[in-house]
Amino acid sequence: MQPSIHIQQTFSTAKNLIYLLKDQQELTELSLSEVENRYVSEKLTQDKTIISLNRYDSLLFIIRVKEKEEHHSTLEAYRKAAPDLLALLRKEGIREIQLASQKVAGAYAIAFLEGLMLSSYRFEKYKSKKADAAQQPERIEYFHPEAKEEQLNEVARLALATWAARDLVNEPAVYLTATQLSREIEQLGEEAGFNVEVFEEAKIQSLKMGGLLAVNAGSQQPPTFTILEYKPENAVNLQPVVLVGKGVVYDTGGLSLKPTAGSMDMMKSDMAGAAAVVGALYAVAANNLPVHVVGLIPATDNRPGENAITPGDVITMCNGKTVEILNTDAEGRLILADALTYASRYNPLLVIDLATLTGSAVRAIGPEGIVCMGTADPEQKQALFEAGKLAYERLVEFPLWEEYEKQIESDIADIKNIGGTNAGATTAGMFLKHFVNFPWMHLDIAGPAFLTRPDSYRGKGGTGAGVRLLYQFIKSFEKK
Repeated sequence: MQPSIHIQQTFSTAKNLIYLLKDQQELTELSLSEVENRYVSEKLTQDKTIISLNRYDSLLFIIRVKEKEEHHSTLEAYRKAAPDLLALLRKEGIREIQLASQKVAGAYAIAFLEGLMLSSYRFEKYKSKKADAAQQPERIEYFHPEAKEEQLNEVARLALATWAARDLVNEPAVYLTATQLSREIEQLGEEAGFNVEVFEEAKIQSLKMGGLLAVNAGSQQPPTFTILEYKPENAVNLQPVVLVGKGVVYDTGGLSLKPTAGSMDMMKSDMAGAAAVVGALYAVAANNLPVHVVGLIPATDNRPGENAITPGDVITMCNGKTVEILNTDAEGRLILADALTYASRYNPLLVIDLATLTGSAVRAIGPEGIVCMGTADPEQKQALFEAGKLAYERLVEFPLWEEYEKQIESDIADIKNIGGTNAGATTAGMFLKHFVNFPWMHLDIAGPAFLTRPDSYRGKGGTGAGVRLLYQFIKSFEKK
């Protein structure tokens, strides 16, 4: 449960207070005793980020974050200061706090609040013993001279959307089948205010989605194709932004079984692209952004059942193109290709697909960023990159040089589903490019989507990577 946030007209040093400090002169606002003032001043000279004072009837936490040269880096520094503070709050069992600042920029104070809320996430659905609720703040009183109710609601809803995406990624495949994923999306759509339509297997067959059906052939569970749409009456865009998310709810690799020890341990997260799309639609709808957005989610698991596709098979895709299957573990691009073909029905302004697509992307830049490539125009790309900076889900563009096309040429079909040993992330993008006839960006989120160890406010497990990036990008349409 997220803490409730309330704007205050002033703050009190007699209550548990978190104060974001910009310069030492502000200490006079905190009614420090002479001893406390000397103690805090000494800690400030030691560059301590968090200074705590126990006043017995209340606690005071002074937070000083060094500002960076770049705005987006300072935003991130404030977000990253929050988890350490949250650990102290949990240790003390503090449930009601004040968060105040007077001279720190409003955007930085909001970033700290965002980090605090994102850090509060826990996935305990399957634990018989839940964490003590008293270890979680339930009420935050917020004071800042520039504070606006709209800002606080926005950051709270965005955090909630990220939590929803994390929940989906953290759910085990024994529960989150393709069918159940569609049901979860329907429920989230009712909560946030976007429309959901689910195509079952018969409809998928009628649409001749050969990629989705081929990947699903080895499964005992049926596939789904889910359409999410948010179309407000005051939409600023005549053509929708279409988001496509890879929804492989579990990936064994199919008959090309994953060979590396431990490589299947995290494969419930292979639908993190789908989760990002759901989270983004949730945030956009809940915050009433005046932008028409469509989400497309092809979903299935990938298993080596008796009817599974085999290396050497040739399948026909939704757009009529034939694909030689040389590795059944290169399945995500097959279901994305059908969804990208379907996206053309909307005459989109831009299509962005998100997928945990390649280990190559992970090896290239790790969990610190997102590999991207595509055919969007320079202005669209620039807006997406700026959004990545603001959310600190930074993008690194890989080239789509024509020479990479040779790697996916097939002897017996139009193309094959895997390239050579080099440039795996790019050849996956080149494959997808065969199914787009509109401005398009491909985001490979394999690195940051699921973490095996805690990392600041991103936590451990599903991170919700892509949700905040997409939200910031779509929000930029409102400004235009």
